[in-house]
Amino acid sequence: MDQPAALTDPPPDAGFERPPIVRQNLHDAVVGRVRDMIIEGELAPGSRIHEGNLGRALGVSRTPLREALKFLASEGLIELVPARGAIVRRFTPKDVQDALSVLGSLEALAGRLACAQASDAELAEIRRVHDAMMECYAARDRLPYFKLNQEIHSRILAASGNAVLAYVHGILQARLKRIRYVGNEAPDRWAGAVADHEAIIAALDRRDGEAAAAALAAHMEASWERVRDSVADAPESAPG
Repeated sequence: MDQPAALTDPPPDAGFERPPIVRQNLHDAVVGRVRDMIIEGELAPGSRIHEGNLGRALGVSRTPLREALKFLASEGLIELVPARGAIVRRFTPKDVQDALSVLGSLEALAGRLACAQASDAELAEIRRVHDAMMECYAARDRLPYFKLNQEIHSRILAASGNAVLAYVHGILQARLKRIRYVGNEAPDRWAGAVADHEAIIAALDRRDGEAAAAALAAHMEASWERVRDSVADAPESAPG
């Protein structure tokens, strides 16, 4: 998909529909907004981010924007390239398949651990977030659905009680946000992802560790099938 010229190249006076960011919690607000723009494809994979135009679109100066871009580079969503600036990272099919394979193993282990040792309150909170996600699915409200979906995975990892496991998982999950998001573009694929989550939550409710592990691993395998067409033609990504 071609990147909208106003966010990647001059002229700087192009109009934008998004409202300026209110200046409380400025760093987190800028990071969150730019991350959403990457997830939704408004900042397309492989495109160069024009700092001046993007800063004007968000109503912020270059200093907080550059700090936000550095943070997103640490998440792996963008790359800071000498003489070119910030580039939205593009992943190869192998990048994505390898990462999803590792995520499947990490989440399977987390599911077993969470069923064995998470508190009832932790599991109830995961169920609450799942129910909120299902409300977004019923309304076909895709970005809020996706954010709650990601929160469920993060909460399962936190409920495992293994901080190292959660940390490594968090790095990979952050890098694949855009890829995972596009996996729900087709209605049948989105419905498949929802069915996967229903199986995961049912296993957690029963504290069935093996069933939870199997459901989480299968979910990541199915995620690759849902996204593979979206990354099949991607060129090689830059190192790092």
